[in-house]
Amino acid sequence: ACGSEVFQEVKGRQFLPLTQCASARCVQNRTRGRLHRQTRGSRLVRFQEVKVQEQPDQVPMGDIPRTLSVHCYEGAVRQLNPGDVAVISGVFLPQPYTGFRALRAGLLADTLLEAHHVRPLKRQYDQLASEATAEQYMRLAELRRNDDVYGRVSRAIAPEIFGHDDVKKALLLLLVGAPAKRTGDGMAIRGDINVCLMGDPGVAKSQLLRFVAKAAPRGVYTTGRGSSGVGLTAAVTRDPVTGELVLEGGALVLADHGICAIDEFDKMDEADRTAI
Repeated sequence: ACGSEVFQEVKGRQFLPLTQCASARCVQNRTRGRLHRQTRGSRLVRFQEVKVQEQPDQVPMGDIPRTLSVHCYEGAVRQLNPGDVAVISGVFLPQPYTGFRALRAGLLADTLLEAHHVRPLKRQYDQLASEATAEQYMRLAELRRNDDVYGRVSRAIAPEIFGHDDVKKALLLLLVGAPAKRTGDGMAIRGDINVCLMGDPGVAKSQLLRFVAKAAPRGVYTTGRGSSGVGLTAAVTRDPVTGELVLEGGALVLADHGICAIDEFDKMDEADRTAI
């Protein structure tokens, strides 16, 4: 009624809109005034919830990997893609339950990490190429002049394992891949190579796979015994923030545009192998 504007700061997930006008004129006339919320005048904060899961090689024996939700604001938003390995520094906070759950929960609370700085550990090839120094370019040119460049680079794959030259060359080609082609009618032909390693027990198959998954900019290492077909492709779960049904990607989804190493392929169920 009096034409005054008031800003209300929202600090939590839920808030109660103001109902009474706080201007001097309305207080003097003791009129409540009808307040209309203006979305156009609002200032919004960029927010993203990220779930972080511990790496498979760091999980204690017999446990399942633990997850922690991370809240990112403003500058920390959209720094990570699913499947990235990252170092996140921030504040570890409790999040008390609201509503009916708070009555039953007592002293229990959810925990979250409020991220202040996010640093992805593995960078994509184009990022690495843009940050390359002159010294690295000189070493690359030196490698190019070498006659046995194929053998030299393949020997750098898992150097702690002796021999297996043909296997290492195959894995090098898997890491490099072939150029992807697009035909005239817009059909894409992938240039990626699938490699199947077969051999006796104890000839370092798992070690080679693990090295390749670590060396690739996006790599996921999983074993066929523990991962069912749903765990490899995708699973439907309920999002705790919004309550909607969401698709949670499995190992193959997280390794998209990267390398997915599946160990113990023979121990998988037949149905799961067809799911791949």
